[in-house]
Amino acid sequence: MSHNPFGKRAVLGAVASVFAASVLLDAPQTFAEGISTQVLEEQIRLLEQQLQSIRGELDRVKTDAVQHEQKVDQKLQAVASKEKKEHMELEAEDASHKHMLFFRGGFARADHLRNGVSIQSDVAPIGMQDQAGRNAWYVGAGFDFSLTNDVWGLAPGTSIFAELMFEYKQYSNKVKGNPLASNPTLLVDPTGVPRNVTVSQFTLTAAPKIKFMEGSKFRPWIIPAGLALHVISPPSESITVLEPGVMFGVGADYNIWKSMYVGADARYHLAGKIDGVDVSGLTVGGYLGIGF
Repeated sequence: MSHNPFGKRAVLGAVASVFAASVLLDAPQTFAEGISTQVLEEQIRLLEQQLQSIRGELDRVKTDAVQHEQKVDQKLQAVASKEKKEHMELEAEDASHKHMLFFRGGFARADHLRNGVSIQSDVAPIGMQDQAGRNAWYVGAGFDFSLTNDVWGLAPGTSIFAELMFEYKQYSNKVKGNPLASNPTLLVDPTGVPRNVTVSQFTLTAAPKIKFMEGSKFRPWIIPAGLALHVISPPSESITVLEPGVMFGVGADYNIWKSMYVGADARYHLAGKIDGVDVSGLTVGGYLGIGF
């Protein structure tokens, strides 16, 4: 076998050339891949930084929004609390004026002339047989207690009050007395001097009062029917002093300033004739009211 050194060198050179060519061909791709990976990593890092920045901005905006919402809620609650307080104050002020204390006065006229045990008498028809006139003046007072502002939901704008009232009527204080009111009595001394007798009447009433136009300064009202108790002086000839009856009324009041009211009314008292005395009659007058 012959030794050929140039052939071996040629083969080794060829192999070396192929390997070198292969290395040279693969080197740019590997270098490019390395550069691409670094760029991608840098981009990812920048994206992460941007995302963190955006997340921080969103958190700040969210925090600001929550704080703003809390401030708005606090302001709304403050406004609502203030409105509620004002509403309650108005309701309290309004409710404080629902009830009323009033003072009355005016003119009265009886349907019948009055007799009595110490003035005109059918039992002892001697001496002065005087009678008081049918006209009188009266003074009185009372109060309205509010029960409902809308007839318990049946009639908005219509109020119902419970009224308790008393009045004093005087027909005369110069009626000449009969024998029982003479000094000394004419029954024992014909020269006795008749005394002056005061003819008066005290009335106590309890009645429902229906007021219209709730919320208005002007409030007309009616009393459909109420209980009245009359105390008469002098007594009847049977010494009766108490006489029951029914009262009807109509009127109106006006709120002039704060809790001050003025009003006018007309009332009619219907009573039967008891022991010769009938106290039926009319009163007309005005009143001054104070709300409470």
